[in-house]
Formats: sequence, structure tokens, C-alpha cells
Amino acid sequence: MSIQNKDYDKKVTINTIQNLKNKEPIVMITAYDALFAKLFDKKVEMILVGDSLNMSFLGEPDTLSTSLEQMIYHTKAVCNGAKTSMVILDMPFGSYNTKEEALKNAIQVYKQTNASAVKIEGGEDRAFIIEHLVKNSIAVVGHIGLMPQYVRSEGGYKVRKNPEDLEQLIKDAKAIEQAGAFCLVIEGVKSEFAKKITKEISIPTIGIGAGKDTDGQVLVWSDMFGFFEDFKPKFVKRYLNGGELIRESLASYIDDVKQRNFPSSEYEY
Repeated sequence: MSIQNKDYDKKVTINTIQNLKNKEPIVMITAYDALFAKLFDKKVEMILVGDSLNMSFLGEPDTLSTSLEQMIYHTKAVCNGAKTSMVILDMPFGSYNTKEEALKNAIQVYKQTNASAVKIEGGEDRAFIIEHLVKNSIAVVGHIGLMPQYVRSEGGYKVRKNPEDLEQLIKDAKAIEQAGAFCLVIEGVKSEFAKKITKEISIPTIGIGAGKDTDGQVLVWSDMFGFFEDFKPKFVKRYLNGGELIRESLASYIDDVKQRNFPSSEYEY
């Protein structure tokens, strides 16, 4: 069986992820319910319950209004569907402003869900929070580069591609590694930068809009399968025209009902 089609028969752990660095690319995908989590389970190493659900499924303009209660609700659902892949909860905006607040909320996540880890946006400025969580037995995934929770303070979604960005990104990555995060998401960063960051740290990096030289990749499932059609980021490859397939199938259903072709005797008791 080829590498890309193998199934995991044992629970994916932090050790699994860390042992893949420099050996095999890591696959992460988002999920928000048990149905899709079950489809992705065993096939991918990591499932992220991303705060992107606020835009994809609630129709909000950004991720900032997502609540911790929403994230816990969706993470419970994902954990019910995914028994093998590692599930990570994206800590929402405003839930980790202080290390005390972060720990309180992360403990709530651990008590109310079976998530294996939480994800936190920020570099050097948030390293002390990551360190506090790790010291209190909370596994953490870091996130640097383009950070959606900073969208209003930075005046939009800004790709990190200027030469002066690289030095700070490396400082951020090293600070997060030293704080104890076991993995790092790099988003919206010039591919050359992401390659250098990946070589500078010993923990695995997961790229999104950061080129192919990170240790793994993540995409939002509704983007990559063509269900979210409001806009398509440059870094998204669509593997399915899901929206169009749904519309075609819906049209067939409507036609069957209007023509009284459904339900036929085959679907009657």
C-alpha cells in the first residue's frame, strides 16, 4: 500500500507527529462534525477543529466572534467521529489573553472533549502562555505568520513576504519551540521563509500558504472540496467541485418530487 493511502490502526500521538519530521509529510485537515471527522479518521494524522467554522458555516466575516463554547461543541462532535487521528482544538480569539485565562479555558477543553491538544496564534508575544500550558500538562500547537485572529489589528490578512519579516518569524518559531509546543503551523508566509524556519527548529511545521518545504500541510476541508465558494485563497487547491455536485443532485431531487417520480415503489414500505 502506498504511503498516501495507508490507514493508521493506532491512535496518533504527539510522538507519532514528532517522529515524522524529516521522514514523511504530515497531513492535517479541518473538520467540524462527526460525519466528516469519521470520513477523515485514520487517513490523516491530524484533524484541526478550526475557528474557520465561523466563516465557512456561520457566515461571519472573520473568526473573531467564535466562542469557546462553540469550539467545544464542535470538538466533541469531531472526537465522536475520529477515534484514531489526533484532534486539535483551535483556541478562539479572547480565550487566552493571560496565562491564567488560557489555562482555565484549556482545562475546560480537556475536561469536556477528547481533544489531544489546543492551537494558539502568536509568536514571541504568546510564548509565555504556551509555556504555562505545557507545564500544566496541556499539549500545544503554535501558529505564526498570517494569523486570522490578528486581522483587525493588522488591517487585513497580510502575507509575510518582506525580508524584514524573516528574522522575526524565526524568533517567533524558536520561542514557541522553547516554550514546549510540539508542532507549529506556518500560515501565509513566503515559501523560502517557511523552508528556513522548518530547518531552524526541531519540531514539525505544518504549512498553509507556505510552500511545499514544511513538514506537513493543512487545508480547510470546505475550501479544498469546493463547498465554500465565497472566495478562494491563492493557496487552496480544489480537489472536488462539491458545491456544483450538490446543486446538480438537488436539482435531480426537486425534479423527481415535482414529477412524482420519488418515492417510487422501490422506496415504499
